[in-house]
Amino acid sequence: MGSRRATIADVARSANVSPSTASVVFSGKTAVSEATRKRVLDAAAALGYSGPDPRAASLRTGRSGIVGVVFEEHLRAAFLDPVKTALMDGLTDAVAPLGAGLLLLRDDQGVGAEGGGASLGSAPLDAVVLVGCSGRLRESLDIVQSRGIPVVVIEGDAGPGIPQIHLDNREAQRQAASHLRALGHEDVGIVALPLDAQRERGPVTDDRLANATVAVTIERLAGARDVYPDAPAVSAAASSIDEGLSAARALLAMRPRPTAIIAQSDLLAAGVIRAAEEAGVRVPEHLSVTGFDGIQVDGLAPYELTTLVQPAVEKGRAAGDAVSRMLAGADVETILFECSFREGNTSGPVP
Repeated sequence: MGSRRATIADVARSANVSPSTASVVFSGKTAVSEATRKRVLDAAAALGYSGPDPRAASLRTGRSGIVGVVFEEHLRAAFLDPVKTALMDGLTDAVAPLGAGLLLLRDDQGVGAEGGGASLGSAPLDAVVLVGCSGRLRESLDIVQSRGIPVVVIEGDAGPGIPQIHLDNREAQRQAASHLRALGHEDVGIVALPLDAQRERGPVTDDRLANATVAVTIERLAGARDVYPDAPAVSAAASSIDEGLSAARALLAMRPRPTAIIAQSDLLAAGVIRAAEEAGVRVPEHLSVTGFDGIQVDGLAPYELTTLVQPAVEKGRAAGDAVSRMLAGADVETILFECSFREGNTSGPVP
């Protein structure tokens, strides 16, 4: 063949299969026998065929060089969240030694990708990391596990046998609530992250909480209510300043008005502070505010949030390390990370 680049037809001829069968081996969309798959890959390796599919780049190992990352939200929303971007930084660093790239997917009925393209059911993946999964987690897990692909879950209840990267959400939130209790606060409100995939705004009723599926929200709410069992809560549609502003307006309209508000993220807390300024309520003289995450929020000066600092980069790195170990055939255990409490100037004694 001289210097001509090998084609899929050349591979099929060499492996003594049809071109369609050879294509199926590379696409991974239809199951073929292991013997046929090996024959095609061996022929491709001998011919130096790299193919359109990324898995051909690593024919000797049978790997695609792709780690799927599944989000429960639209990707544009995920990357507006500094915690998610920090987590992705850690994950990217950890899988880099594998020579692997990341394929970002949305957990849309367990199968779809953002914009419709690759999916959990067909993409050539070496491993999958599920991030912040909601009630659709089981469907996604079923798809991944049916393909025999290693999977790691970040902050989601994946059940036994699945390595998970956890954060001490309940204990950390309890610590912030205890801080407010020590300052004398009795009337405390909560601005919560979304409860489920529908991301509805509004008061967190018993019925809504009973049907909640987002583990992070549930755990942080439980931690706050360990200290303030009757604290009213309002759920936001996302972790953003605007959503915090909207939820805090509802809480500040209550009578008696809360003297402190626990926000489940720093972006939500920044929105709470804006709502207080809008209402002529001084922070922390008239209203104490706590956040969660420990991120840098632009435009928050002169305030420095009282918050829980979570190791977001380390969480992503731990997930990537778990992927590496699983691909090497090693056992991987669930990891629990802890937050650290940081007192700023947004909390003070009850007025």
